[in-house]
Amino acid sequence: MSNCRNINLDHYAAIFKALSNPHRLQIFTILTGCCEPGTLCSTDEMMSCCVGDLDSQLNIASSTLSHHLKELSHAGLIEMQRNGKQVFCSINPSTLADVIDLFSNARSTPN
Repeated sequence: MSNCRNINLDHYAAIFKALSNPHRLQIFTILTGCCEPGTLCSTDEMMSCCVGDLDSQLNIASSTLSHHLKELSHAGLIEMQRNGKQVFCSINPSTLADVIDLFSNARSTPN
């Protein structure tokens, strides 16, 4: 890796650690299918598009789901914004771009 540019390994480790949990990986996958990257999904939209799907697919308590969403947020994979009682979630496109860039550069780096 001596030819690689200087990368923030802690940043990527936090991302992969968050996604290493099967529930969080599944939640993230469903969220990426519900919302266009960079756009907001309101809680109401997620209930019909995402959270309802998550409840039936994951069969976890809403408090556990909340914990997993918070972990994804701390890793920078999703952004959460509260507006009164509503919570708005969106996929963080810059973090996705970072991961894509990491793997794109890994493929183009000679051995």
